[in-house]
Amino acid sequence: MTGFFAAHPESRAETDAESGRRWLRRYHPGASRRVVLAALPHAGGAASSYHSLSRALAPDVETLAVQYPGRQDRLHEPGLRDIEHMADQVVRALGAWSGPLALFGHSMGATVAFEVARRLEAAHRAPAALIVSARSAPSSESRWHHQDVRDEVLVEEMRALGGSDAALADEELLSLALPALRSDFTAVGRYRYRPGPPLSCPITALVGDQDPRVDADGMRDWARYTDGGFALHVLKGGHFYLADQMDAVTRLVRGALVPYLG
Repeated sequence: MTGFFAAHPESRAETDAESGRRWLRRYHPGASRRVVLAALPHAGGAASSYHSLSRALAPDVETLAVQYPGRQDRLHEPGLRDIEHMADQVVRALGAWSGPLALFGHSMGATVAFEVARRLEAAHRAPAALIVSARSAPSSESRWHHQDVRDEVLVEEMRALGGSDAALADEELLSLALPALRSDFTAVGRYRYRPGPPLSCPITALVGDQDPRVDADGMRDWARYTDGGFALHVLKGGHFYLADQMDAVTRLVRGALVPYLG
């Protein structure tokens, strides 16, 4: 196969191209693409949460929105309950891309993106940039324990974070969302940072000034995980500030990718 997701030369049960089609959504393919941004959603989130960002960044930046199993068009697949396993699968899905690649992760997605960045660097494919949003640095102790993912606890957490009122109020929608939430929060609770060398790529950290779970100090700790430079930006809003601050987020993402947009 030729094109963006070329098949890996090695024989596998599933080629990199097939893995890419399962895991990555391309909402706005851009012929003038200079850099690709792999965008990793929050716990319970889906690829479609990055549709607006993809549109705003096109055509200079093509966004590959990651679709975890257990939601939307992958609803009937079992969710993954391990951050590192998620990262392994994302790296494989990105395996056919050899050009400049940046990573964006929101909340749980920031931790997954960090682990993806570590794997890419270990394979001598350092990302162009890592942009992390609304998530404390990797070695911070999680407030979640993977044993405590009862439905009522998950619902209360989503309410506290400002999750979708429509989904929380609709029993049918909630029943569809809970399995993915349970898998993702289990993965968050199980995650333990493994010490290793700092990244070489720059890290840009974003956070809402009213986020109930992480503040500017928590985001500032990300600076310890790179030798490539660090920037912190605090925006108005809560945990899901992205919805109301799309123009600012787009500007900051573009700013992090300036070396590739000339």
